[in-house]
Amino acid sequence: MSLPTFVCTEAFEAGQVLTLGEDAAHHMRVLRFDIGQRVRVLDGQGRTGEGTVVRLAKRNASVELESASYVEPPPAVHVIVPISDRDRMLWLAEKTTELAATSWRPVMWRRSRSVSPRGEGPVFSQKVGARMAAALEQSKGAWLPVVYPDATLERAIAAAPDGVRFVLDAGGAPIARVLSAALATVSAGGVPAITIAVGPEGGLDESELALLGESGFRPVSLGHTVLRFETAAVAGLAVVRTALAALGFTGTSLDDAPAADAPHTDGGSADG
Repeated sequence: MSLPTFVCTEAFEAGQVLTLGEDAAHHMRVLRFDIGQRVRVLDGQGRTGEGTVVRLAKRNASVELESASYVEPPPAVHVIVPISDRDRMLWLAEKTTELAATSWRPVMWRRSRSVSPRGEGPVFSQKVGARMAAALEQSKGAWLPVVYPDATLERAIAAAPDGVRFVLDAGGAPIARVLSAALATVSAGGVPAITIAVGPEGGLDESELALLGESGFRPVSLGHTVLRFETAAVAGLAVVRTALAALGFTGTSLDDAPAADAPHTDGGSADG
């Protein structure tokens, strides 16, 4: 049976007593936790731990960690998402976390400007991070996506890592075919970073598509129907993760994490 899981941004090691915040304490009270309840904690950067609740107060809870381990990150898959409707962006933030996206970079496409209310700005980014943390707690992942600030298309392209670059476009070749060809010569340890650009509702305009093409983004499609941006992002990310898994590149789930303690090392990400 899976242990109740909580995200904690504080660094931790086996043997220490870790303090969790008010949200975690509230959740524990709702679930009617008793002292001695076993829980799992993770920092969103690959570090996981297991221990028991030793104190439960209104504003915080204390967990005595018995073990800690490090989970290797899955191959890097970055998503460039449109600044769009707030609720739909928050839903997408949850799903990209469940599908182990490496980073999340919102872009103000030209058609994004007509959307109201839009999900943008530092306060909204905090809400995105909170949704991602909640999704990570239930998904058995160990890595949170890196949340980057809102960007122009030019900035997003400049920050995208080298590797395989796709832009979702109905006029492109099927993503499965293009991805298969891109990964055909991949060897163990040599998986390139993959970046998926998702346009806004109504699609990309010709100048945006041209700029992406000049920057190495290959147009790929997800079928013959028109998808909402959040559906397209989830489908594209799922196809890429499935293809990587078929080649044996999956990362490690929490259930498969090593029991022994291990040093905390940072995973790679796109330039911020």
